[in-house]
Formats: sequence, structure tokens, C-alpha cells
Amino acid sequence: MGTRQRTKRTTRRVVAGVLGLVTVAGVAFAGSAAADSPAADEARRQPLVAGTPCTVTAKACVDLDSQRSWLFEDGKIKQGPVAISSGGNGQETPIGHSLRVYRKDADHKSEESRLPDGRPAPMPWSTFFADGGIAFHSGSPDRSSAGCIHLADGDAKAWFDYLQVGDQVQVVSAKQEMAARGK
Repeated sequence: MGTRQRTKRTTRRVVAGVLGLVTVAGVAFAGSAAADSPAADEARRQPLVAGTPCTVTAKACVDLDSQRSWLFEDGKIKQGPVAISSGGNGQETPIGHSLRVYRKDADHKSEESRLPDGRPAPMPWSTFFADGGIAFHSGSPDRSSAGCIHLADGDAKAWFDYLQVGDQVQVVSAKQEMAARGK
């Protein structure tokens, strides 16, 4: 192989490597920029419900940092805070400022989660609010979920009874919210 061919091959490898790094950096940058979505920006222009990291426009609030949830009515706390558990590693609960309740099922059985005997896992009082079947439902607040919000049975029923299809749910990190607000 001649010097000219080696130079071309080396140049192609260097260019491919640089393009690969630019692509990785671009994806990383886009991922951090996506965290400050238009919905997040709009939410941050609204006042917070006192004592919570969520705004007066929400009907339900989840703080992933403290593992607590609240229900709001007319910009005030109606119920809560109550203990919750959220998704574990690799199955994190999605953060969102403008999530909406889109379905309710008092006797939901999950096809994604199975009991040891293979039957669908019961998830009573399911109130679905995010893509991928993410819901508030009855489950142990002491055990991570597959992305859903586990509530004690009585709390899950209260969330199910109060929230209606179309109601806004905010799932946030209080630390990130306060930092974004300069607090």
C-alpha cells in the first residue's frame, strides 16, 4: 500500500472519529436541553403550591427526590404529602410538567408485570398519566416500581377517586425545580 492510500485511510478514520465524537456530544447536549422543555419553562412561570415543588395548575404532584405525592384543589393542598415509591434503576419514572390523566382502571391487571406463577400482576386503583402505561396505583411505597408511582392502598384509592381524565399531573425533582427557579 502506498503512502497516499495510507494517508487517505488515516484521514477517513480521523474524520469518522471526529464525527462520532460530535454526534455523541450533540446527543448529550440535546438530552440536557430536552430537560428544559417548553412545558417546563411554562410551568416555571406559574406559582408553586406552598410547601411543594409543583405549580398551581396541577391536580397531582410527585416529588421524586422526597418520594412524596400530593393532590391539589384550586392551587392548594387537598391531600398529602403521602409516601410513594417510583421507578428503579433502568425503569425510572418519567419527569413531566404537563402530563395528563388519560385512563383509569380500578381493577387493572398488568400484562407487563407478572406474578411468580405467571399471572398478570394486580394493580388496583390505576390512574394512568404518562406514556408506557405509567400510573399511580396501589403498591408498596417501600419497593421500587417499574416506572409507576406506588401508593399505599388507601392513598391509591383517594388518587383514583379524585383525579379525572384530563387532569394535569406533574412529576418533578424538587432540587432541579428549585435550581431552575434560582432558589
